[in-house]
Amino acid sequence: MDNIRQHIEQLRDELNQHNHRYYVLNSPTISDREFDMKMHELEDLEHAHPEYDDPLSPTHRVGSDLSAGFEQVPHIYPMLSLGNTYSIDDVDQWYTRLKTALPEQEIEIVGEMKFDGTGISLIYEHGRLVRAVTRGDGSHGDVVTENIKTIRSIPLILQGNDWPDKFEIRGEIVLPWTEFERLNAERAFNEEPLFANPRNAAAGTLKSLNPSVVASRGLDAYLYYLLGENLPYPTHYENMAAARRWGFKISDAMTLLYNLDEIDRFINHWDTARRELPVATDGLVFKVNSLKQQLNLGFTAKSPRWAIAYKFQAERAATRLRYVSFDVGRMGIITPVANLEPVLLSGTIVKRASLHNQDIMTSLDIHEGDMLYVEKGGEIIPKITGVDLENRLKGAEPVKFVSHCPACGTPLVRVDGEAAWVCPNKWGCQPQITGRVEHFVGRHMMNIDGIGEETAEILFSSGLVKNIADLYDLKVSDLMGLERFGQKSAERIIDGLEKSKSVGFERVLFALSIPYVGETTAKKIARTVHSIDRLMAMSLEQLQAIEDVGPRIAVSILDYFASETNRDNIARLRDAGLQFEMPETDKSVSSDALAGKSIVISGVFSLHSREQYKELIEQNGGKNVGSISKKTDFILAGENMGPSKLEKAQKLGIPIINEQDFLTMLQ
Repeated sequence: MDNIRQHIEQLRDELNQHNHRYYVLNSPTISDREFDMKMHELEDLEHAHPEYDDPLSPTHRVGSDLSAGFEQVPHIYPMLSLGNTYSIDDVDQWYTRLKTALPEQEIEIVGEMKFDGTGISLIYEHGRLVRAVTRGDGSHGDVVTENIKTIRSIPLILQGNDWPDKFEIRGEIVLPWTEFERLNAERAFNEEPLFANPRNAAAGTLKSLNPSVVASRGLDAYLYYLLGENLPYPTHYENMAAARRWGFKISDAMTLLYNLDEIDRFINHWDTARRELPVATDGLVFKVNSLKQQLNLGFTAKSPRWAIAYKFQAERAATRLRYVSFDVGRMGIITPVANLEPVLLSGTIVKRASLHNQDIMTSLDIHEGDMLYVEKGGEIIPKITGVDLENRLKGAEPVKFVSHCPACGTPLVRVDGEAAWVCPNKWGCQPQITGRVEHFVGRHMMNIDGIGEETAEILFSSGLVKNIADLYDLKVSDLMGLERFGQKSAERIIDGLEKSKSVGFERVLFALSIPYVGETTAKKIARTVHSIDRLMAMSLEQLQAIEDVGPRIAVSILDYFASETNRDNIARLRDAGLQFEMPETDKSVSSDALAGKSIVISGVFSLHSREQYKELIEQNGGKNVGSISKKTDFILAGENMGPSKLEKAQKLGIPIINEQDFLTMLQ
């Protein structure tokens, strides 16, 4: 019996860890199927051994995505998870149980897509959006209303006039494939970790504390369930048709089904047709149509009896490992890559798959010539999920991570607390140098046309460009002497270099390739410090006082400017005419009325938008903060201020100021 108890506790610990990685870190390490299998095993063991029950077991709760930085509120109706299966037979058995539970009643089923995103609850009053809350732990969620307002497919004011005065609608926030590919291409170019799938990208985006970041990501939303006291129709299907009229995005795949044959055909159709959809899906959902029948069927502790989710099998294939190569990025990070015998997955040929870092490569225990399992499923990026040990070649040696840079031979170093190994030879390692040049000339940086990966390598190998400052010494005659350059291509590059001198300081700062300083962070820094001279003179404490600049970014900035080579490059770029300070019109402060004050913004405003109020605070010397603490000077409050924020403000004695008083204060 002790062995059984130990196994139960082990499963609970594993599932808790996987829940945290999935919902909090947005970085799952096992597939949904593997997670579900472990959960089913734990449920069976706990059912067979009730003496080992624990009210905090993962089987008694749904996963959580609650996070610091957001106000948390209780759901009006709990957001339970659905029971799910990978078997058509299980769906058929569920339908049979419905017929048994509702004898002599006609049962209509609504078949729907199960979109692979992050759950959301939207509250509407008098035809207007008043609150958006994440799924959270099922009973409480994070208030993300301002972020949701940036998603254009979610109506802020409803169409028509036949909607209930107050209701809740639930759905899924998703990232379309085209936006996912664009976002990952940008992250790859900036050597930022790629999102594994659109679900992770959508979840991570929705929890951003900066609505402008959310707005730039291109999120979408599909709504799938209506709740409230006075719903217009007695069936789910009719209510969703009404929601479509009110302006909500309802999937065209939603279909009424009347028997088992139609349910099975629906599954077989979408198992293939889903690949043509513009967003990721991981299964189907079947719901009893009649709301009265839903009420009669009721709920288990975790899920409704009147609904079930059918999950598609992830597409997986086994293919032979040819060899592992080691790529060098512009920041010197070494990435192991599995080079594979070509294999067809989800309609594309897969030849390469990242192994990410040494720790992941080691955990997979890959040997030379192994047969590797490659998965895509709902993910566009192929990943190695395991090794076919039965087909391991006799005497095959484990694949070892390199100890020296594959490009320049320099011994690698590993920073404490980091997973990556790095080549420290920043100024003599070709991939790092050409990578920084490619980054510098990119569209979101200096936007210099005509210089790609191949051109950057030609410029390096010719000795003309050893760092980004060398670009501005180039002449048409220099380029004309190189292979593949003609008069027009050479002039285009020189013209692009000249035009880049008008690019603003925010983008120049991003273009410098300061580790961990991405596009959004560069904007925050530029708008706070106003000039490169002030930035180079700042202390660690001063840097950390900048919004979104934590200890790691602050240390990285200090290290960057401590390099004599970097400072020399900046001096040369300044001499070439690049912009290293904000224009006076951008850096002028309206007043110092809010100097040194930390201000929290909460609620819905009528005179100005939240973003405009944030700009006013910064322009008048104040600082926007996301959460209330003893250091908060006052709260700028609009309508519908969060009750938990109000309670905390009253407890700490923090003043609450309305729009009119705030604007008077500035005058």
